[in-house]
Amino acid sequence: MLGIPLSVTSITQPAGAHQTPGAIRRRLAFLSTYHSERDVDVGELAAVDFGDLAEQPSNKEIASAARDVVREAPMAVLLGGDNAVTYPAMLGMAGDGIEGWGLVTLDAHHDVRTYEGRPGNGSAVRALIDAGLPGNQVVQVGIAGFSNSVAYRRWCDEVGIDVVTAAEVRFGTIEDVLVEAFDRLALSVDHLYVDLDVDVVDSAYAPGCPGSRPGGLSPGELLAAAFLAGRNPRVRAVDIVEVDPVRDVGDRTVDVAALCLLNAAAGLHERLR
Repeated sequence: MLGIPLSVTSITQPAGAHQTPGAIRRRLAFLSTYHSERDVDVGELAAVDFGDLAEQPSNKEIASAARDVVREAPMAVLLGGDNAVTYPAMLGMAGDGIEGWGLVTLDAHHDVRTYEGRPGNGSAVRALIDAGLPGNQVVQVGIAGFSNSVAYRRWCDEVGIDVVTAAEVRFGTIEDVLVEAFDRLALSVDHLYVDLDVDVVDSAYAPGCPGSRPGGLSPGELLAAAFLAGRNPRVRAVDIVEVDPVRDVGDRTVDVAALCLLNAAAGLHERLR
């Protein structure tokens, strides 16, 4: 586990996403290690905590730290910070082998905005594709209505990104969507990076996510996604991003983020067992 307290790259300013790693750590004290619904105790795992990077780390610092973390365990969990951490973290882990990786995002947004200089939290996916990640090795789940421009959706279609909207998730189950995504990507990649952007959740449950809107996924769906990510043997990393504790109400959003961490750990426990 590694905390990445980054917020200077956020579109919405002032932003407090750099406070999220510490907030998640505090809320963990109020949560059990036992997952009653799946009969899994994550306290049985040997966790390696790399602590938190200094506030507002550079992309180089994020990439270097992410590379170190992923070497230590079958799966790394990165606590953002805003979604800009996904770009340097995945690049750092992949090194020169980005073509052997796949990306699955749980996100209300495509995150393919154009950028100059350092990519921001709305540009992480475009920046990864610019760096060599094949578009057909990206699956985006939970894309929201009236939250993205038509130009960015067309760009996703052009480069081969597989887009599953929030409405399409509701036609079936999040389990069906992710199992299909993981199975398809397994045909062409060795490693998977899963980006859990908490603003994919309906805004009623995520007041601490500036980008969340009504009609998003339920918290239960996101937590199930975190568990499935942890359980999949190709998933090397999960990040949990886009929570701003300053905007939160009663720690509701931070609790979702903390439970994402615990569910990913529960999935890893199942994987190893």
